[in-house]
Amino acid sequence: MIVVDGSHGEGGGQLLRMAAALSALRGVPVTVTEIRAGRPNPGLAAQHVTALQAVAALCGANVEGLEIGSKEIVFRPGTAVAGQHAFDVGTAGSVTLVLQAALPVAFAAPGTVTLRITGGTDVRGSPPLDSLSLVVLPLLRRLGGRAELILHRRGYYPRGGGSIEVVVHPASGWRPLEVEDPGPVRSIRGVAHVSNLPEDIPKRIKHAALRRLHGHGEPKVEERVYEGEDAVGQGGAIVLWAETERSILGADALAERGKSSERVGEEAAAALAADLDAGATLDLHAADQLLVYLASAPGPSVFTVRGVSGHLRTMAWLLPQFLDREITIHPRGKVSVVRVAGPKA
Repeated sequence: MIVVDGSHGEGGGQLLRMAAALSALRGVPVTVTEIRAGRPNPGLAAQHVTALQAVAALCGANVEGLEIGSKEIVFRPGTAVAGQHAFDVGTAGSVTLVLQAALPVAFAAPGTVTLRITGGTDVRGSPPLDSLSLVVLPLLRRLGGRAELILHRRGYYPRGGGSIEVVVHPASGWRPLEVEDPGPVRSIRGVAHVSNLPEDIPKRIKHAALRRLHGHGEPKVEERVYEGEDAVGQGGAIVLWAETERSILGADALAERGKSSERVGEEAAAALAADLDAGATLDLHAADQLLVYLASAPGPSVFTVRGVSGHLRTMAWLLPQFLDREITIHPRGKVSVVRVAGPKA
């Protein structure tokens, strides 16, 4: 039994979700204590319960303490299974955060896994859906994991109601990532979308992003407007990504009440430009999401990031407790170098 202090470091839902996923991958029970202890509403929220339910379903686990408000859980994994599964967060809780926990386990299944998840597709405090589909999944394909995402309906705070389907194919093995130089930029693209809002908003978001990216090639940003049965509630976001010779860098920003369209576009573009100018090989958000896969690869990995997020430091602390890999982070000029050691002899 591995015991994980859920209040360590960033101390949020990511630590809890990934502790359960790693437990499933290793086949080792885990107890997570002090869940989200430093948060205004500590303990499990609806999206955390759904994430744990998803991981449990994918490995036949028994979970104690699986209820909203619980501050401690015991997760006892079984055997990985393939098949179709459906989960409803019941709120605007993020479907992408549920997937962050479920994907590593789904890739380890003996056959194809289909996940249907209902909740918030683009909500504060989590990656927008397009960030997952246009940045993270393409990066995972480079590492050896193939999954297709189908959007059925967008959903926003406070109602949720968004619906996605993800088809995950078994991964025969993960490839290391050894990229300290991104190489030349091949293209910069983006998607600016809104739902049940005026169609001039994505135009304004787009043009603000293009102005901020002046001097970085010839970016192309697509505008999308959803309404009727294609979305529940009002909302929007922009996701930008730069494909370089050796990597993909992403950036995003949500449209929120009180935030101008121009600020939304500027915010995402400024983050992408900063990564490009620094010479980073992974963006701030993809870095911590990829660590679990890199720590499962047969050889060492190395990449660079413009900044070190709390999520990245937390994952660097958590992973060695399950996978016996050393993860180090050292500053070097404008970036920090992240190294994942190979398996110990």
